[in-house]
Amino acid sequence: QVQLVESGGGVVQTGGSLRLSCAPSGRTFSGYSMGWFRRAPGKEREFVAGISWSGGRTYYGDSVKGRFTISRDSGENTVHLQMDNLKVEDTAVYYCAASESIVRTTARAYEYWGRGTQVTVSS
Repeated sequence: QVQLVESGGGVVQTGGSLRLSCAPSGRTFSGYSMGWFRRAPGKEREFVAGISWSGGRTYYGDSVKGRFTISRDSGENTVHLQMDNLKVEDTAVYYCAASESIVRTTARAYEYWGRGTQVTVSS
């Protein structure tokens, strides 16, 4: 069974940092675009960041530009999301996703999803 597994979530104070990781279980996603989405309580799922299959192109949601960095390690078949200068409004469940297509900001473009990891930023 194909699965994406997120890790690295936790509780951090405002201004702190966290690094999320996403690793596939059951297959490699080396030829896939990868994305991170998040869902805060009572809000719609939001595109956070995406990276092309080669790692050469990255995309960010407006609310995280300049603070978050997405990267992929082909050798370890892992995608990371470095989150710096975290704000209370970054509190959400963060999901990793894989797409057979180019990077898109819409969730329906992604075929594979992880179960999510909770990120809580306290003031």
